Amino acid sequence: MTDVNRTAGPRTLAVDVGGTGIKELVLDESGEAIGERNRALTPRPAVPSAVIETIVGLAAAHQYDRVAVGFPGVVRQGVTLTAPNLHPDWCGFDFATVLAQKLDKPVRVANDADVQGFGAILGEGLEMVLTLGTGMGSALFVDGILVPNLELAHHPFAENKTYEEWLGQVSLEQIGQEAWLMWLGKAIDQIRKTFNFDILYLGGGNARLLDQAAMAPDVRVVPNIAGLLGGIALWTDMVSTKLVRAPHSEGAYCAIHPQ
Repeated sequence: MTDVNRTAGPRTLAVDVGGTGIKELVLDESGEAIGERNRALTPRPAVPSAVIETIVGLAAAHQYDRVAVGFPGVVRQGVTLTAPNLHPDWCGFDFATVLAQKLDKPVRVANDADVQGFGAILGEGLEMVLTLGTGMGSALFVDGILVPNLELAHHPFAENKTYEEWLGQVSLEQIGQEAWLMWLGKAIDQIRKTFNFDILYLGGGNARLLDQAAMAPDVRVVPNIAGLLGGIALWTDMVSTKLVRAPHSEGAYCAIHPQ
């Protein structure tokens, strides 16, 4: 077992489920990382049982009290409604309940871009997040308040293709990095005109291809670990409510899980 030297307060096992990899990291009560991040390849086919088995295997290396999961699809009260880059069996799957039974720990689940946003935002004004990886995720916050499950990826963008069809991993491999970066720039321009954001954060595995110096002042590249660090927000409850708040943004909340 790792993480043997316990700190005070509950420990959160943060899990980031991606189309390519599954990552885990333990956070202390304040959301600071404890120990090293663990990673395993996402199994194929990525059916619920195989993904859960991978999570359980990674979790065996840690000591923790509760679990926060970022999932690449729409999530409502712990139930996954879509999973375009995993498997159709996730549609309508009670992920939080089943994983809690497997780990014997309480589990909360949210969209992965939403979780990454909690790990990146300032909590001021209109902030957006795009995650660039196997697919494309998106999140929207107003003064730190999350508008959950913004599925911008599947909206029409250009030349009869969606944002994800231009900015996902398949497109990157097909058209090459230079053309992919050009389309990312076009997407940012379109999203800026649509949402009039104050700050746009770019994260996910393919954010490693981006140069912050080449970005406009209102666009910031964030490390992919934000998708794990943001998990602490799923456990920062407002007393006597079903609401969740970003710990660094006073009054920020979002109803994304049942009490």
